Amino acid sequence: MNLSDFKESIQQGAMPKGISVFLQALWLEKSGDWDGAHGLIDSLAGQDAAYLHAFLHRREGDLSNAAYWYRRAGKPIASGSLEEEWELQVIYFLAD
Repeated sequence: MNLSDFKESIQQGAMPKGISVFLQALWLEKSGDWDGAHGLIDSLAGQDAAYLHAFLHRREGDLSNAAYWYRRAGKPIASGSLEEEWELQVIYFLAD
């Protein structure tokens, strides 16, 4: 699966089977279910979960909370568009 396939699955409204919890959360977020996405990763530990958590709070507009999660992830605060960051995260988690 690649970024294009992942985006197509969102347009079709059919989450791919067997994808990681991180990709599930990104799929839900892009489909308009921020709460569902956040619920999947809210209690997960580790830098990858913190990285996605940061993006979700940035999307929400809670930039101070997002900054906290970027620090936990060991990543710089994203400066590109939300769409660019979403795509970078999809690519990152597809390669995982």
